[in-house]
Amino acid sequence: MERARRLANRAILKRLVSEAKQYRQNESLLSSSSPVLYTPSRYVSTLASSASIGRGTRSRYLVDRNVSFGTVSQTRSISVEALKPSDTFPRRHNSVTPEEQSKMAQLCGFDNLDLLIDATVPKSIRIESMKFSKFDDGLTENQMIGHMKDLASKNKIFKSFIGLGYYNTHVPPVILRNIMENPGWYTQYTPYQAEISQGRLESLLNYQTVITDLTGLPMSNASLLDEGTAAAEAMAMCNNILKGKKKTFIIASNCHPQTIDICKTRADGFDLKVVTSDLKDIDYKSGDICGVLVQYPGTEGEVLDYGEFVKKAHAHGVKVVMATDLLALTVLKPPGEFGVDIVVGSAQRFGVPMGYGGPHAAFLATSQEYKRMMPGRIIGVSVDSSGKQALRMAMQTREQHIRRDKATSNICTAQALLANMAAMYAVYHGPEGLKTIAQRVHALAGAFALGLKKLGTVEVQDLPFFDTVKIKCADSHALADAAFKSKINLRIVDANTITASFDETTTLEDVDKLFKVFAGGKPVSFTAASLAPEVQPAVPSGLIRESALPDPPNL
Repeated sequence: MERARRLANRAILKRLVSEAKQYRQNESLLSSSSPVLYTPSRYVSTLASSASIGRGTRSRYLVDRNVSFGTVSQTRSISVEALKPSDTFPRRHNSVTPEEQSKMAQLCGFDNLDLLIDATVPKSIRIESMKFSKFDDGLTENQMIGHMKDLASKNKIFKSFIGLGYYNTHVPPVILRNIMENPGWYTQYTPYQAEISQGRLESLLNYQTVITDLTGLPMSNASLLDEGTAAAEAMAMCNNILKGKKKTFIIASNCHPQTIDICKTRADGFDLKVVTSDLKDIDYKSGDICGVLVQYPGTEGEVLDYGEFVKKAHAHGVKVVMATDLLALTVLKPPGEFGVDIVVGSAQRFGVPMGYGGPHAAFLATSQEYKRMMPGRIIGVSVDSSGKQALRMAMQTREQHIRRDKATSNICTAQALLANMAAMYAVYHGPEGLKTIAQRVHALAGAFALGLKKLGTVEVQDLPFFDTVKIKCADSHALADAAFKSKINLRIVDANTITASFDETTTLEDVDKLFKVFAGGKPVSFTAASLAPEVQPAVPSGLIRESALPDPPNL
């Protein structure tokens, strides 16, 4: 039996060798364009079905390449489309095929998708033609990635001192890795299902706790879109609190310009009149004012005592909204101690990196009295079916289709991921860590102001400030251009006013570069480090925070 098996294998091997020789002879004849007749061995199909399984045999290759028997076959042509990259966006990201698109268009009464779009999108809003030679044929995924990298390489990285409520911040690597880059946190941004969202709910409760501790008000949501829309929500709350009987909302001129613009836009929908006024010129005699918005610290850096201002507003039945800065509140007197009704602001500088315009998690805090009018979500502590402590969304504006005209912010715009990052940033640093960052930022701003006074080339504001120094100069545009050449961005307020805002990422070297810009080419005989012993706090004792910052609760 074994001998027979060996003889059979030997015979098969001889036939394969013979077949290979015949194939090589025919290949040479084909290449010389000589007419030949080639008839595969009768063993080719038999061997291909047995001995060549898993091997991609030459016998099967012969059958595939030379389709006909007895005559020389023609080589199959290759289309241009077959040579193009296959990692295209439509193939990978469109859920329907061209055939399915045509069927859907036909069901709507059109021969193809283009005709359907022509009938749907008005011609008045369409661009007639748009030609971009590089993009007309579209880019594949890898080509697009390469194009984006090429664009990114052209960016010039400048140091920003613009402020306006937006600051650079260091994102702790553990938060970056485990939250911002973790799909378990950044995809389930809305914790609808409390039974599987306890971790995210606990983090959002920490966020609320941080906000209430810093603002000095007992209720906070978690959270809103950004500071400007949070201020607009507070404006709507003032209107609702007074049941729409007073239709004027005053915004102090020391608020951020983008906040003023957003409130003006939103006011039209509430049939409200928005008036912008300097703090000292605000007049309540009309009796038609539902609320007033102020900034603390102001957009140009000033830190004011609003105690008497709030009392005067309340005496006329006017609600006070205060836009504020969380890092500043670690060292400044809390808004709640002034008696304000609503506090809004952004949590961006609490570990949320700067994007191209946002969004960044905002907050809104108020008293228990107005909790039913608050927009967004509120996380509450409850008990589960076993009697154990559990978290849930106690109040939310999820059911928009039910509330309709009474609906406020949609919960899906409430930036839960960024609120969780800000909450974790606060936990990471702790109360003392946050206060240390704030004191350092304030000291850097103080060193800068002191240095400018020593240079004598510009005039520094005399009002108290936290992180933003207001400067009077001969030509703010010329000064900003000089800073631009040193890769520094400053905020131009007007022709003779400029500001510089400092943050967690500012270094002593950055301050020294600013000194050179403001020196106007003259030598600077000091450094920020050498000025440190002379720097005094720029906040009066009456506006310094005295209440302690407790740690977030351990649930």
